[in-house]
Amino acid sequence: MIVIAKLLIYASLLINLSLASRTLVPAAIRGLHHSTIRRTHNLASDLRLAFRGILLPRTETNEHIVYCKSGKQAPFNGGGDDSGGADGNTSSAVGTSGRQTTVIGSGSSTSRRPLSSASSSSPSATATLPPSLWKLTNSYQGNNFFDGWDFFIGDDPTHGTVDYVDENTARSNGLLEINGQGNAVMRVETTGTVSGNRKSVRITTKAQFTGGLVIMDSVHMPTGCGIWPAFWTNGPNWPAGGEIDIVEGVHDYTNNQATIHTNSGCTLASTSSSTLAITGSVIAGTDCAALTTGNQGCGIRASSSNSFGPGFNSNGGGIYAMKWDSSGIAVWFFARGTEPADISSDAPQPDSWGAALARWPAASCDPFKFFSNHNAIFDTTLCGDWAGAVWNTAGIPGQEQSCAQRTGVSTCEAFVRANGGAMANAYWEVKSVKLYQMQT
Repeated sequence: MIVIAKLLIYASLLINLSLASRTLVPAAIRGLHHSTIRRTHNLASDLRLAFRGILLPRTETNEHIVYCKSGKQAPFNGGGDDSGGADGNTSSAVGTSGRQTTVIGSGSSTSRRPLSSASSSSPSATATLPPSLWKLTNSYQGNNFFDGWDFFIGDDPTHGTVDYVDENTARSNGLLEINGQGNAVMRVETTGTVSGNRKSVRITTKAQFTGGLVIMDSVHMPTGCGIWPAFWTNGPNWPAGGEIDIVEGVHDYTNNQATIHTNSGCTLASTSSSTLAITGSVIAGTDCAALTTGNQGCGIRASSSNSFGPGFNSNGGGIYAMKWDSSGIAVWFFARGTEPADISSDAPQPDSWGAALARWPAASCDPFKFFSNHNAIFDTTLCGDWAGAVWNTAGIPGQEQSCAQRTGVSTCEAFVRANGGAMANAYWEVKSVKLYQMQT
């Protein structure tokens, strides 16, 4: 403060002497004036050095806040706190976990990134995310992709026109490979005509989990009339252990449908997308129980036409993520080229991903009561309970014309048995599947 007072005295003297120098001031006074200027300049320099580590930088106020995904996301207000909380216990063993003890939030919060204005030439500030709370426990990719999976060879539970085969049979028939890009490929048999079922592949992770984060990166999924692919997770004693369909659709659909199937008691709190804080649309009722809805469950359809089938494949695929924690269950989709960097770096930050495609909040469906001990599953069936039932149906996004009209064949089963060439696009090409558990 003494130094500042001196500065003020010098400044006052400077002003007075400056005025005097413009009038009839003797030369001696002008000399004193110039001396004072030099001393004042030096003092100002000393002050800048003295306060260098104390003075705060100016706060910029022209910051633009944007959501990391298009469209503003509404907070969940569907009848309960969707922010999660501590509950139960968590296992650190690879592939297994108990009930989550730490929750990173509802998943409905959005990431805000400060950006400079369009006219500014200075670089924008970069937001720093906290360390990820998710630990990678299982990774399936590259030449060892299939090592962590069991091959299902039983009857198709959905009554499809397929025979699921073991790994050796799949490889010898050209249905299974790691291609030149290091991606896992799973095909359906393309023999021209078959009298019965076509060979196909269904695989299930050896790892089992209750709660967690599942991230699947695919560049191609099966598509075409008669084809019904899915990537999903499932528990024991269906539907008691619950089912979470992350990717599913039939025929030429272009918009993915994410669905859960449970025992009685699990519901959606609302059919409003804004209330649920999702980008998709609820397409059925709010009762998720399989046995009381004819196995319809609670389905939510994506709004983007590149989230499934032809649009997904022509865009180079994308990434699906399913989070299961105390806040509930949520599914995100990121088209190729929009993948968050934290996913690519194996340090996922679901709270920064913006609005989910689909969400089933814990407030009306306890995720650890209706879901437990899940395995992740890939399969491709033909016809069956869904694709066969809607063979004559049109009006779904991508299916403006029914497959019966499009193919000129009256039934799904007759078409797939007689048209092996139509199965050319009935294959999965998967870059990776990764399972994470919450760190404690």
